[in-house]
Amino acid sequence: MNNTLFNMLATLGDYFVLIFKVIWVTIRKPPAWGLVRDQMFEIGVMSLPVVAVTGFSTGMVLAAQAFFQLSDKGLASATGLMVTKAMMVELGPVLTAFMVTGRVGAAMCAELGTMRVTEQIDALRSMAVDPLQYLIAPRFIAGTLMLPLLTVFSCLMGILGGYLLSVYYYGMAPSTFLDPLPVHIKTFDIVSGLIKAFIFGIIIITISCYRGLSTRGGAAGVGRATTNSVVICYSVILIGNFIITIGLNGSYPYISDFIYKWL
Repeated sequence: MNNTLFNMLATLGDYFVLIFKVIWVTIRKPPAWGLVRDQMFEIGVMSLPVVAVTGFSTGMVLAAQAFFQLSDKGLASATGLMVTKAMMVELGPVLTAFMVTGRVGAAMCAELGTMRVTEQIDALRSMAVDPLQYLIAPRFIAGTLMLPLLTVFSCLMGILGGYLLSVYYYGMAPSTFLDPLPVHIKTFDIVSGLIKAFIFGIIIITISCYRGLSTRGGAAGVGRATTNSVVICYSVILIGNFIITIGLNGSYPYISDFIYKWL
């Protein structure tokens, strides 16, 4: 039991040391733009189809459930507001992070794990190339930039899906769906979703890269590391989402004052 706890604490410590080193390397000597651009394309552009499908279908499901539950109570006009709030504050960031974890995080861990077990990372060090700067920093920058943008895209697709279902299937007037949004959607809701997406981007990239760099045991080890990285990312995203939500809601007056003064 003591050895297990010690290993968990040691692993957690190594993980936070990696985050600190990556941030330090990124600030001290940013990676080449070409490396960052390639990772932005892989993480962002190549994830657009799966994010679009996820956001669009989620928005339609939210609209269907909201309209079904609220129509007999005379509250069908709140369907658009419920879809938009849910997508912007919770489901947009979380589902986007899940999709990026499954599509990008797993591949990232497998790639770095393969480089580890085939000693390619040691070869980089022998050529005086810092693996953190060459391999991790471009992914870190691209992930933290693209996750918020993908989340915005997912939210828009979700709102579009809910709008199309409500208007063209349930016969709701477009103004009934859209008019409550400017009144009840606050800047705080948008900022909350973007903050979550930014933090989720850090979580996905750092956990996937850490598990890849710490891979041992050949091809079987790469498979285990990839599976573990996805499971850990999902778990940390869900737990982190709860903690961030509590923190943001508790800080609402201060964030609102900041937004009012500066935005």
